[in-house]
Amino acid sequence: MAVGTKFREYLSPGGSSEGERKLVQKLDFFILTFCCLMYFLNYLDRSNLTNAYVSGMKEDLDFKGNELTQINTVFTVGYVIGQIPSNIALYYVKPRIFFPSMLIVWGCLTMVTAATHNPHSIMAIRFFQALAESSTFVGTHYILGAWYTERELGKRSGIFTASGLAGTMIGGFIQTGIHSSMDGLQGLAGWRWLFIVDGLICLPVAIYGFLLFPDTPSTTKVPYLSETERELARSRVPRHVERAPFNWSFVKRVFGSWYFYGFVMLWIIAGETESFSSNSLLALYMKAHPERKYAVSQLNNYPTGVPAVGIVSTIFWATLTDFLGGKRYLVGYWIGLTGIITSAMILAPSATTASTFGAYYWAGSVYACQATFFAWANDALRYEEDSLRAVVIASMNAGSGAVNAWWSIIFYSADFAPKFTRGVWAMIGCSIALVIWTAGVTWMCVRTEEKRVSQGVETEEGGDEAISVDGGRDEKA
Repeated sequence: MAVGTKFREYLSPGGSSEGERKLVQKLDFFILTFCCLMYFLNYLDRSNLTNAYVSGMKEDLDFKGNELTQINTVFTVGYVIGQIPSNIALYYVKPRIFFPSMLIVWGCLTMVTAATHNPHSIMAIRFFQALAESSTFVGTHYILGAWYTERELGKRSGIFTASGLAGTMIGGFIQTGIHSSMDGLQGLAGWRWLFIVDGLICLPVAIYGFLLFPDTPSTTKVPYLSETERELARSRVPRHVERAPFNWSFVKRVFGSWYFYGFVMLWIIAGETESFSSNSLLALYMKAHPERKYAVSQLNNYPTGVPAVGIVSTIFWATLTDFLGGKRYLVGYWIGLTGIITSAMILAPSATTASTFGAYYWAGSVYACQATFFAWANDALRYEEDSLRAVVIASMNAGSGAVNAWWSIIFYSADFAPKFTRGVWAMIGCSIALVIWTAGVTWMCVRTEEKRVSQGVETEEGGDEAISVDGGRDEKA
């Protein structure tokens, strides 16, 4: 088959029959619109904390030293604590109830931020916001893995991840507009209005989720899917006998599985290669520049190029690795190369402002690992029990967050601006480690797949059997 024909076939809604294509179109609309809007709003507020900081909040609330970094660390701690409980909660509370409820809590706390008068109040608020937001990323990847086939998953994961980057990018423009048009309105500073607006727009999205989110294939009762479509959805992905997930036997299965160690460590390393972007270093570099004074609009608008690069890179790599048959490992090598080169550009004695900007923009391309690595985990665990997949995915993000809670203070504290020399060297180390670990996980995936095939387990979607984590096989439910 010609490459062009194969690519056009890949970009189609999915499936070999008209009924399956119609089903995938419905899933794309109702799952992706809600999840992407939810993630967009999460990241809009995340990025707007830094936007507010450089737009007057620092002076109004009398921030000292690395208090902004401490707030981000407190947020990370709450985020880590909430990861696994959030994914476990999806077994007991329907996603169409749980996700929108957490979004409402998030939105209300965002609006409360507008009333704060000191950094310590923001710390407390951000901790509880993190608990609410912890369900979004890992929960959505769990849901995507439950509905979509291996051929479809990367592209959808990429679109979802890109929506968060869009929130980061658009946040700067929103802050610029609010600062110019609402600063001083009703006696409130522009940065306070920013949080009020962010919180209010969460409410209609939450209502949409309550009404139309489809839950999972085995529990969905939404009116827009017929019984035939529900059965088709259940047949598209492997089914498993679910053993009681939350007992000592399950804990031993988790910690006895290479998937847990392989993918959790993969994301811990990869998560730190995002540090240039996730810690908003370009904005802090500009704010602390020793020679140039940037206007508020420039401080908010120029860094939006970083997530813009991230969006393009995410969609490109997610689509390419789908098209190449799920070769997600390629992204690990790209990120390793990018981390080393961009770090060298920043460290170079001859580095100029232009080359530093270029390095930070290029570094935004490492965001591609979010979509592809979580799709990789979903792919690798496709024939395992759902509870293991849920815990591994949640543990990946929890592990990364646990490291990032102290990593950002040690290497990317706000008072290290503008050079962040210590952090740049750490980036080189992470990039080398990622290349090595990616090769190891790739080898384990190939070895496990060969073992599964040699045992006669069906490899196609909807296959008859699945290997359990302890090496046995479960009959299809």
